[in-house]
Amino acid sequence: MVGDVVNPAGERSGATGSGGRRSRSSTGQFGALGLSIADPRVESSVLGVLDTVEADLRASVASADPFVTEAARHLVEAGGKRFRPLLVALGAQFGDPTGPEVVPAAVVMELTHLATLYHDDVMDEAAVRRGAPSANSRWTNSVAILVGDYLFARAADIAADLGPEAVRLQARTFARLVHGQIAETVGPREGDDPVGHYLQVIGDKTGSLIATSARFGGMFGGAAPEHIEALAGYGETIGVAFQLSDDLLDIASESIQSGKTPGTDLREGVPTLPVLYALAADDSDAASVRLREILATGPVTDDALHAEALGLLRESPALKRARETVRSYAEEARTRLAPLPETPARQALESLCDFVADRTS
Repeated sequence: MVGDVVNPAGERSGATGSGGRRSRSSTGQFGALGLSIADPRVESSVLGVLDTVEADLRASVASADPFVTEAARHLVEAGGKRFRPLLVALGAQFGDPTGPEVVPAAVVMELTHLATLYHDDVMDEAAVRRGAPSANSRWTNSVAILVGDYLFARAADIAADLGPEAVRLQARTFARLVHGQIAETVGPREGDDPVGHYLQVIGDKTGSLIATSARFGGMFGGAAPEHIEALAGYGETIGVAFQLSDDLLDIASESIQSGKTPGTDLREGVPTLPVLYALAADDSDAASVRLREILATGPVTDDALHAEALGLLRESPALKRARETVRSYAEEARTRLAPLPETPARQALESLCDFVADRTS
């Protein structure tokens, strides 16, 4: 699945401090994302937003029913990078980051994201999420689906206080998420380009919510309209770039850098970008032909074949081509920032482009 992005170095632990606030250090919080904030005042502002979001997330999912509260807080307390609230906080730096609607906007984005994770785990039959038992394995699929619905409802309720435009944008983003999930489930239709289909799925399932997060930051920080549009374009593109780089890490990393055991997608038959490039190649050398033979069988569950395919992929032109695709998205994201003023916040966003371009080299 492509729902739980961005995960460049595994999920953070869920340790929290007093009052439900998560204990943070700027090095731990931003370093894992490759984010660099040079200005201490901007860094303090962003961390302040994230700390308030953390407390508000817990409060926003509370219910009169203790069971609903427990199930809804399950993933909140499991941790996460809070990448979407981070982009809201950075986007607000191009206006007034202390605006009263910035934190609620960030909460809406994270609740929407968390809701998708409950649903994703049901569809994937996942047993673990962020190092903890998934909601569907701890309770049941039905409970996980209903809790995801509850989180969507809570997000919509908070968005209503932000005004009709926020509700409209959240609803349209949700529609794209659903379209992406359906497209992924159905697969490419006859005559469709599998790579184009895959990139569209990632744009809908991952890029859309990250784009709206950056847009919300600009909107509720009071940024200029052209800056808001630049932020949204950046968010969409950097979101796709991060997801594609996760695809590469699943193959290229020798450790759990991607947050999961290398080759997991290959074992589960998930057709990620390097695999799609390898299947589409017409190279006639023995290694390429052998790789296509193995990949064409679907999920590679045999340990010996899995090791062989992983080794072939790591040395294949397909992986090199996928790296070039990731780098092109990272550079496009940087280009989208051009209308923004040269500020520490823009430099921070640019540092993400550098990170995603280099992390799979």
